[in-house]
Amino acid sequence: MNDQPEPNPEPQPQPQTHARTHRRPGRAGIAAMAGAAILGASGLAYAAQTDDSPTTTASTQAQLPSENRTSRDLPVLPLDPQARSLEDRAGTRDATAAEEAGLVYINTAVGYGAGQAAGTGMILTSDGEILTNHHVVKGATAITVEVVSTGKTYRAAVVGYDATHDVAVLQLQNASGLTTIKPDTSGDVQVGDKVTGVGNANGDGGAASAAAGTVAALNQSITVQSEAGGTSERLSGLIQVSADIIAGDSGGALYDSDGEVIGMNTAASSGTADVTGYAVPIAQALTIAEQIGNGDESGTVHIGSTGFLGVQMAQSAYGQSDGALVAGTVDGSAAESAGITRGSTITEFNGSRITTAAQLSKAVAAVDAGKSVSVSWTDTSGTSHTATVTLKEGPIG
Repeated sequence: MNDQPEPNPEPQPQPQTHARTHRRPGRAGIAAMAGAAILGASGLAYAAQTDDSPTTTASTQAQLPSENRTSRDLPVLPLDPQARSLEDRAGTRDATAAEEAGLVYINTAVGYGAGQAAGTGMILTSDGEILTNHHVVKGATAITVEVVSTGKTYRAAVVGYDATHDVAVLQLQNASGLTTIKPDTSGDVQVGDKVTGVGNANGDGGAASAAAGTVAALNQSITVQSEAGGTSERLSGLIQVSADIIAGDSGGALYDSDGEVIGMNTAASSGTADVTGYAVPIAQALTIAEQIGNGDESGTVHIGSTGFLGVQMAQSAYGQSDGALVAGTVDGSAAESAGITRGSTITEFNGSRITTAAQLSKAVAAVDAGKSVSVSWTDTSGTSHTATVTLKEGPIG
């Protein structure tokens, strides 16, 4: 939910001249994901780019302790802003033109312009189907994509996503003739193989960053929890690499020695001399992307836009268990139109009983924008109400 007034429509971005510039001096953090929490010293975090405080926006960071070599749950810690400079980090350089081919930079507005986030993506089709991490676009209310090799920018819409496996598919508007990635789906990746992780490190654009390393382990599992507490995401089947993946690299390419994509950068550790990165195997990501492209919704795959009721939940509401306490409603939203007001308690949504704010958030996210559902609530005087509302389009779930 996190409901805020929708922004005014923005004009279609026009193609821009591409200029290769060096982005840093320093690489602070790990590849981050949108909607994921940031991890710091000896922590495990998503590889999306964001600021130093835990957030749930694209370009955040979720990291795993570098000493961890087995499947186990890991805590989310504050991001350590101190990082050695690029010159101090072995195996890190600007990407070659071949490594940048098929890559895009993803920039999102979060909370209707209240925040921004950045990550990376890979081009799957010449007309602009983009593969990225779900956390790169989670919470986004507007998405702009830049093709790294040309500098052209496009507006993008989310086709669908799978939060459980951290995969999302975007579609660029009015795109054609784009260069696509070259995936290797053979599954013959071995421990010790040389790899290079490429992406929008630090989320500041310019020349892509390339971090060399080797495959440390296969079929790894990690747990990442959002900064707001609540639910955590368990990612499995990951490729573990000893490459300097950092914030902003999320959704970028993990290349093998032949220059083919074997994985999608997703998470990494920070605050230690030896960085541990994690990538979703490209075969797994492409299988999910195909399901999304076919419009085949399932228990984990969501197709289309995310429904938006328009209620704001007080932080204290997440601790109660007798309904979802409303802290306010968004102007022009379905909730406001129905007559739900501050202090009301929502008790039922779309036929399901609501006992917590988290439950309501999950229930709303499961309904597509444009769908009509019933909602029941009790107002501040104790009077019960039920209404049918049509959900508007909201931030990416």
